[in-house]
Amino acid sequence: MKVERLAVVGLGLLGGSVALAARKRGAAREVVGATRSADAAATALAVGAVNRVAPIAEVARGADLLVLATPVGAMAAMVRQMHPGLAAGSGAVITDVGSVKASLVDTLPGLLSPGCCYVGSHPMAGSHHRGMSHARADLFEGAVCVVTEAADPRAGARVVAFWEALGARVVRRTAVQHDAEVAWVSHLPHLLAFAFAGSLAAAPGSAAELAGAGFRDFTRIARSDAELWADILTANRKALAAPLGAAGAQLQAIAQVLEAGDGEGLDRLLSAARTALFPAPPASRSATDTATARARGDRSKGDSD
Repeated sequence: MKVERLAVVGLGLLGGSVALAARKRGAAREVVGATRSADAAATALAVGAVNRVAPIAEVARGADLLVLATPVGAMAAMVRQMHPGLAAGSGAVITDVGSVKASLVDTLPGLLSPGCCYVGSHPMAGSHHRGMSHARADLFEGAVCVVTEAADPRAGARVVAFWEALGARVVRRTAVQHDAEVAWVSHLPHLLAFAFAGSLAAAPGSAAELAGAGFRDFTRIARSDAELWADILTANRKALAAPLGAAGAQLQAIAQVLEAGDGEGLDRLLSAARTALFPAPPASRSATDTATARARGDRSKGDSD
């Protein structure tokens, strides 16, 4: 079912891409945006991502679906500011693009007017670039989008249908499951990339001349927005404890066999690591889809997300 009025709060990379995709794919009859950035507002209007821009206090008025595309830590404040436009009994559904879900599921429903419903979302798509100028209408095509539990199953179904209309492949998780899983496949890789990038301060200056494709592949996500990722990682710090501990233990084990000059031991560790990698994409995914995903690279949030 097509959304009559879609409100997008935050017109950065993800919010702008939601708006562009909804317009291009006909998923909403009207798209209204809200942003504190005059440049983002002007760009969104110029490229046709939104029909109009409204103040945050008014953007929710008359919207049947509202997407929060601000940093996770700012979402509760955004909902409070939008409250005058979320009329009781309006049936509005609020979702988001946040990389952490449990804190939002615990907080946002209590801030809504009666009759409104929150359903968490997290499209696993993004770029290390940021801002409306980098938004893309095809950002979600073929990307996985997590949709969490919903107090009202009909609201959950509307959110699922919306993301599918934008080209995403929806999977369902509880908020706790989402946070635990994304800590492994998105948050820990970003942390490791940032940690390695930080360690380069101790590298010889001339080493940069030798950096090749492997270096670029590994460090690409370390170019992600630091403020955004500090917000994400802090919000998911509890779920990150286990992945960080496991990665630290692996590094320690590798350091021990290297120090001992144990080539066979290192071979066993590296072979086990290769075996532990997740399997190839499901057979149901077409060769074209797989090639497209590889060409785009890992589009997890901040590369995130």
